Amino acid sequence: MQHIPPNGWESNHPCVPIIKSRQTLPTLPLCNFLLWVLLGVLTFPCCVHCLIFKVGILGPWNCDPVYYRALPTSAARLAVSRINGDPGLDLGLTMDFIVLQEPCETSKALTAYIYYDTSANAFVGPTNPGYCVAASLLAKNWDKALFSFSCISYGLERTTGYPTFARTVPFPVDVLFTVFKHFRWASSAVVSSNEDIWIDTAGRVAAGLRSKGLPVGLVTAMGLNDTEVESMLRKIQNAGEIRVIIMCMHSILVGGEYQATFLTKAHKMGMTSGKYVFVPYDTLHYSVPYSNVSHLALQNNSLLRKAYDAVLTITVASELLSFNEAFTAAKRSQEVTLPVEAEQVNPLFGTIYNSIYLLARSIHNARKAGMLLSGSNLAYFSKNTSFNGFNQKVLVDTSGEVKTNYVILDSDSKSSQLYQAYIVDLKAGELRFAGRSIHFPGGSPPTADSGCWFDENVICTGGVEVSYIIIVLAVILSLAVGGLFITLYIRRRLQQIQLIKGPNRILLTLEDLTFINPQLSKKASVEYCVCSKFNKCVPFPYLLCPEIIRKVKKPPPMCRPTVAPDQAPLECIQLMKQCWSEQPDRRPTFDEIFDRFKIINKGKKTNIIDSMLRMLEQYSSNLEDLIRERTEELEVEKQRTEKLLSEMLPPSVAEALKTGVSVEPEYFDQVTIYFSDIVGFTTISSLSDPIEVVDLLNDLYTLFDAVLSNHDVYKVETIGDAYMVASGLPKRNGNKHAAEVANMSLNILSSVGTFHMRHMPDVPVRIRIGIHSGPCVAGVVGLTMPRYCLFGDTVNTASRMESTGLPYRIHVNCSTVKILRSLNDGYKIEVRGKTELKGKGIEETYWLVGKTNFAKPLPKPPEIRPGDNWQEMVTEEIKTHFRKANRQVDKKI
Repeated sequence: MQHIPPNGWESNHPCVPIIKSRQTLPTLPLCNFLLWVLLGVLTFPCCVHCLIFKVGILGPWNCDPVYYRALPTSAARLAVSRINGDPGLDLGLTMDFIVLQEPCETSKALTAYIYYDTSANAFVGPTNPGYCVAASLLAKNWDKALFSFSCISYGLERTTGYPTFARTVPFPVDVLFTVFKHFRWASSAVVSSNEDIWIDTAGRVAAGLRSKGLPVGLVTAMGLNDTEVESMLRKIQNAGEIRVIIMCMHSILVGGEYQATFLTKAHKMGMTSGKYVFVPYDTLHYSVPYSNVSHLALQNNSLLRKAYDAVLTITVASELLSFNEAFTAAKRSQEVTLPVEAEQVNPLFGTIYNSIYLLARSIHNARKAGMLLSGSNLAYFSKNTSFNGFNQKVLVDTSGEVKTNYVILDSDSKSSQLYQAYIVDLKAGELRFAGRSIHFPGGSPPTADSGCWFDENVICTGGVEVSYIIIVLAVILSLAVGGLFITLYIRRRLQQIQLIKGPNRILLTLEDLTFINPQLSKKASVEYCVCSKFNKCVPFPYLLCPEIIRKVKKPPPMCRPTVAPDQAPLECIQLMKQCWSEQPDRRPTFDEIFDRFKIINKGKKTNIIDSMLRMLEQYSSNLEDLIRERTEELEVEKQRTEKLLSEMLPPSVAEALKTGVSVEPEYFDQVTIYFSDIVGFTTISSLSDPIEVVDLLNDLYTLFDAVLSNHDVYKVETIGDAYMVASGLPKRNGNKHAAEVANMSLNILSSVGTFHMRHMPDVPVRIRIGIHSGPCVAGVVGLTMPRYCLFGDTVNTASRMESTGLPYRIHVNCSTVKILRSLNDGYKIEVRGKTELKGKGIEETYWLVGKTNFAKPLPKPPEIRPGDNWQEMVTEEIKTHFRKANRQVDKKI
């Protein structure tokens, strides 16, 4: 990666720098000063064009390889070259640039930015949204324009607070909101990679969506390893009704490795089957090429291609030319020269170019209006302008909002190309169909949320419109006498339902609500209302209350309603004042309030409002208890089901099957497989009742299962008396698989030495064990009764090792012996000699007879001489024991 010096790269321009803002001029008499200016203009008529306006291009160009591939130096050089030669721009100066480094850690990035005051006359950046607010405040202090394509915070639009700030791309949250509104996807989760820049981005994206009134269920970093990524994805699954997962990280389309890891893991966990839509965030800042373009990341990885089928890529529209076509044209004309090591160019190149061009348009507009090139003027004159950018039209409206069109790109899991499905028209605030439908993995989009989330005139909680709640409460309030208590009740309910804020919505959080009792004449009815920050009373909108809100927000004195002694019983007034206490512990509870009212009423008929409230409270409490009980029962049953499923299949496979995703076969280059069976099981079965055989196998396998729990192995299956175990899959464990199976085999053999059948305790249960190491393929077979099966020659060989073994022996192939010996853990191995393995020929095999520090007793194998028919000997022994047992039973009878 080409290194850019820490203090940036700048071109060497022969002209002098432009006069800096806040420059102190020498103290000269006015007449002398004017004379020097006149002489300068007459003597050097072209000097005005030699003034240099230097733009600083801020970004993590050296510390982030993906951002480096945006080629900021080449992009800035191309933009500046075209700007200086554009006859349609009357700048009165020469534009130049300097590439400034932005460390990847947010705190260090801000520290570096502080020292860039004198480096440039204006800035494009910062790229890290984590310090945008601080950078904007510094730019305000320096009076230098800050043109940013990455800053997200809504407050930066306020010209009074940040007069030198301007956007160069549309506000990303506006784009997301327009897309989400079309599909009615309200709830989302925001996941970032682990770098500072993306963690800060995720937090601000979530804040932007929430400020739009949309719920964000989870904001999290993806983690550093497979375990942490899986845990994070589980959190998303448990976070409720999430529709969209926003990925704040480099897209795989520009070389983002973290996104590839994230999507692959999500696919293996069955999360890309259609329940969720995954949206890359970084593609909102540039134009992804999509016309007849094969993306390498998808082309070379079929698993990732299937996972990407759940992704909708929202990106800046390519108008007239795609990014690749525009970039190729610039190279062909030799306007762009690439570093030797440049491979894949990040389309952020075009955004950098557009940002510099927008700054040049601002200079042009300010000069045309006869204004100084101050930071605030340049930010202001970026409004109401348009121009042809690198490969799209850029339009900025009169309020400073960029209205460049976007497109939604989709894929179909089969091709490495993306196609255009919708155009996002920001001017109209809607989506237009582009000719080809989105291919949703599940056949249909994720479930739509309530439309109230996107209605500016209503408020949602949990997807339920709550404006009717306000109407009912307002009616009750208008009728109530002593309604302060009802306002307390409303406070409590509002706190429980956690209503949401929005830029054009009535805010119903307790920080923004004020409950008011305007004092009217004695003859007039008492009115109560809820005031919003828009200074309107919520169903009485004509009643304005800014003065009361101001008093409540900024005490002293404490603003409290005035209640005359003749308007209510003295006890009621005292109770009101207790409810107003600034110390929460001094306020009475609702139960205490009801009890006090009973005393105050002294047996009189209860107020209808009190009765209504008590009934509502009781009903709500009973309903909540019932829902809680049913939810707990459902959760317990769900856990039982999932536990059973996870015991039958690997957890990752179980999760995929639960969501209806097909599980792709997986190749494992090194595993160790164990087989065992009971010697003479056919004879034992023929001499036993079926239920006795079931008891035997159940007791034996329960014993085996207990041994397995102490080893890193996976029980594949049991068929009759055959018991199959593997290590190294479905979770890879390096070269530990052979040791894990060897240790397990010794423990199983030891435990069998003391095992007795219930119905024939004198008959020894002898097992034989076979072990082999090598590659295999694992996959799920069947739909009705799916089984996780292993395939390959390693499985066959392990089975042959078991079938050619001897009672109470662990038969080991040379592949496993090599691994055990390489571990140098003290395994005791004896040579068995040449053994014929069916389908494999004759091979040298071994016995595993123990291990150093393995103190448990092992059963003694029976002595078998060459030529002995040991199977027949075992069979006869079992029959003898059986006859003996029967004779003893007959004698007792």
